[in-house]
Amino acid sequence: MSAPLSWPWTAAYPPSVEWGALLPARPVCELLDEAARDYPDAVFIDFLGKTYTYLQTLDIVRRTARGLQDLGVQKGDRVGLFLPNTPYYVFLYYAALRIGAVVVNFNPLYAAPEVEHQILDSGCRLMATVDMPLTYDKLKPLVERGLLEKVIICRMVDVLPWPLALFYPLVKRRDIRRVPADAAHMDFFRLIANKGDVAPVAIDPHQDLAVLQYTGGTTGTPKGAMLSHANLSVNVEQARRWFPNTRRGREVMLGVLPFFHVFAMTVVLNVTVLLAGKILMLPRFDLKYLIRTIHKKRPTLFPAVPTIYTAITLYKKLGRYNLRSIRSCISGGAPLPVEIKHAFESLTGCVLVEGYGLSETSPIVCANPAMGVNKEGSIGLPLPGTCVEIVSMEDRRTVLPQGQTGELCVRGPQLMMGYWNQPQETAEGIDETPEGRRFHTGDIAFMDADGYVFIVDRLKDMITAGGYKVWPRHVEEALYQHPAIEECVVAGVPDPYRGQTVKAYVKCRAGQTVNAQDLKAFLKERLSPIQIPKLIDFRESLPKTPIGKLSRKLLLDAEKK
Repeated sequence: MSAPLSWPWTAAYPPSVEWGALLPARPVCELLDEAARDYPDAVFIDFLGKTYTYLQTLDIVRRTARGLQDLGVQKGDRVGLFLPNTPYYVFLYYAALRIGAVVVNFNPLYAAPEVEHQILDSGCRLMATVDMPLTYDKLKPLVERGLLEKVIICRMVDVLPWPLALFYPLVKRRDIRRVPADAAHMDFFRLIANKGDVAPVAIDPHQDLAVLQYTGGTTGTPKGAMLSHANLSVNVEQARRWFPNTRRGREVMLGVLPFFHVFAMTVVLNVTVLLAGKILMLPRFDLKYLIRTIHKKRPTLFPAVPTIYTAITLYKKLGRYNLRSIRSCISGGAPLPVEIKHAFESLTGCVLVEGYGLSETSPIVCANPAMGVNKEGSIGLPLPGTCVEIVSMEDRRTVLPQGQTGELCVRGPQLMMGYWNQPQETAEGIDETPEGRRFHTGDIAFMDADGYVFIVDRLKDMITAGGYKVWPRHVEEALYQHPAIEECVVAGVPDPYRGQTVKAYVKCRAGQTVNAQDLKAFLKERLSPIQIPKLIDFRESLPKTPIGKLSRKLLLDAEKK
């Protein structure tokens, strides 16, 4: 990659951040080793009040790794994690990576056919899950059919603090699955009943695969993004350097985002370990419990998606709680409305920056500076070592001047190795250029004179109405300016005359209403006639993905039924 001074964004970099800084690539498990060496007695995990120090965690990770080796897991074998946020995820994640195995993340909310497809595609023969119907009931028939050789059962009661552990089997007995005592099942604590004498495995961070992260990518077809140890460890270094005010050994991370998602895996889990910080680990999003946790346990870092920040700002009893321990937040997964950014910053006194990333990029590509200029509506500047280019949508190769709109492309050390078993998809998504491998994101964007990047929309979400291009994000931003709108999604639906027409799905704030006629009148001053939604569907709630971002796909799928 050429000298950093040749890139337009370097002049806008905060003085304490260097674009061309050396970014060490190493096996991911070394992050935990270093934290345990330097802060052995510091609390790493706080799960609902039950805590594990770094030294305790490393001991369990080593015994988990030895247990996996005793089961025959070798370098390159796939280990599936079908788990909510629990200490089990941490133990198995770092143990698998320590022995050169490949972690395959599974969303606990997947339907059974999705789970089966990912198992078959990845070649995963061993899975870890909790003893709950939400996950185990989907694996049981796959074991019976011989698609899975072994399931490691992680019992929730064993990681709960007192007195929850006492009452859980009584209160939740219908949610606890009895698991057969046979060769296909192994209890986690039987797995780790050893001395932790792990057989050494040589890991090349640049060549060895660490995680298969499944994503719809730019086509909607689930594909496994192959993330190496170097991809993950470098992206963590990039994130740390972008937040130069973080303090090693002193930060407290609020972990409500699900670890199976690449955003949380990197920004919550691995960043915390690099910083030798503490994770306040929550198994799911519960607004009241989340706010109480912030008030009581004083987190300093809080990555989330816009819907979570929105929910907090709208909580009616917020005046009872102190949220001002939070210092830095990064929002990802969806556009961050400007009104929510300002409201959340006012409540907490923190700096809330919008960032951008993809599964294919481990995931962070850009972010607004934690210490510097934040431009409203922008995803910020490329991270250290990252090059962003805006490429012509016609030939997909010509790099466009600043200010012109095209497809956002990325080069950098966090770029995946490719898609697992998808050479054609890999070739279509990644160009081999003289400057390095360049990934086509499928997002439409422009870069301003200072090097800040602005997303216009997803290429696949573009609406073509009567030959005119309409970008859903632009319409959504106009809708959010109405004081009654809490959430909205804009999509193109079939229209026999125009080909597609613009439809808005709208949720109003509690106690506020607006009708379609008045909303359209409000939009006349902000949008052209072709951009104003012809159809407005008012909803009590809008569907969300497991990470909490609004789901256009689920809305459109329902339209087809």
